[in-house]
Amino acid sequence: MPIFERLGVRDKVVSIGMLKPGAEFNYPGCEPAVYYFSGAIDASEPVAYQVRRSEFDELLLRNSAGKGTDVREGFRVRNVEFRDGGNTLVTAEDESGATHRWEARYLVDASGRETYLANQFGMKHRNPEHNSSAIFGHFSGVERRPGDDAGNISVYWFEHGWYWLIPLADGATSIGAVCWPYYMMSRKKPVDDFLWDTLRLNPLLAERMKNAKLMAPALATGNFSYTAERMYGDGWLIVGDAFAFIDPVFSSGVFLGMNSAERGAEMVDEMLKKGDVSVAANRAMLQEFDRTIRSGLKTFSWFIYRITTPAMRQMFMHPRDFFRMKRGIMSLLAADVFSETPIRLPLNAFKFFYYVTSVVNLRASIESWRQRRRAWSSRLDFVWKSGA
Repeated sequence: MPIFERLGVRDKVVSIGMLKPGAEFNYPGCEPAVYYFSGAIDASEPVAYQVRRSEFDELLLRNSAGKGTDVREGFRVRNVEFRDGGNTLVTAEDESGATHRWEARYLVDASGRETYLANQFGMKHRNPEHNSSAIFGHFSGVERRPGDDAGNISVYWFEHGWYWLIPLADGATSIGAVCWPYYMMSRKKPVDDFLWDTLRLNPLLAERMKNAKLMAPALATGNFSYTAERMYGDGWLIVGDAFAFIDPVFSSGVFLGMNSAERGAEMVDEMLKKGDVSVAANRAMLQEFDRTIRSGLKTFSWFIYRITTPAMRQMFMHPRDFFRMKRGIMSLLAADVFSETPIRLPLNAFKFFYYVTSVVNLRASIESWRQRRRAWSSRLDFVWKSGA
């Protein structure tokens, strides 16, 4: 929300968004555990918003164009040529097939999951610690929580992974399952039917969907967690999902992308004003940027890699506030990982009690570890399309 404020789009985001006061976690036999952002260590931003990405991305693009950006739509980059000591040559093709070229003093790759430069340099790697896949769709008629809680994201666990349920302002609800690849490989029916079967595996989720209808063909994607080896070089920088993408269980992707883009833009502006964009002339600044971005990813990743374990589920469903652990988790869910907010001690305390809980529930922890090993061995690389 502070980034939206600085961009001048906060009111527009609110106008298209669904108010989200918090995040709800669910498991059969337990009462829902709701984490409100107002209970975070720094509660200056007590709410967030669910948005349709198509509307949200359009809003940001038009805001950028309105501030003077030369926006070209319908283009696809075909080649990037880095010249020693000179400008970078970018070649792109428009919708008519015509070729266009630009020379750039500095190139920022914000291509998202296209990961253009990481692919060109051959430095993109799937995440070996979280080999997962997802199947999802938009639904009408899904039961919502009462009052302001109607906009909360709901997370559910099941045997093969976890589900998200995200209410949108227009009445639609985004629902999907993040699963281990071995489960996705078991599909022997159309994607829509497989999604329905998967969602019915959790009775709590199935109850909220008893009147639901799929609004469009379901989609799926495989092996989506990855990272690149480097995020900068002479004359170039990689930001957001173009560098790394992690499991979306904490809805951190948009924030991580925009945070790195904003910090990266400030850094590039400083280098251009200096007149020297080489790594040698800006090493300290680039290294600090690298450390900061990786630190944020690491903070989220520790929790994400363990989200399906019995110990993590137990701690989320039965939160305790020893050493402000619960408030620390609320701060994490609110994405407060780059400020001066003192969340290190609460999160470290949570990790300590997580390991204690894992030992106390040793048999379940070992079985969970075996399941993860099974997932790692399923080196699956696929993208399903509707009806495939």
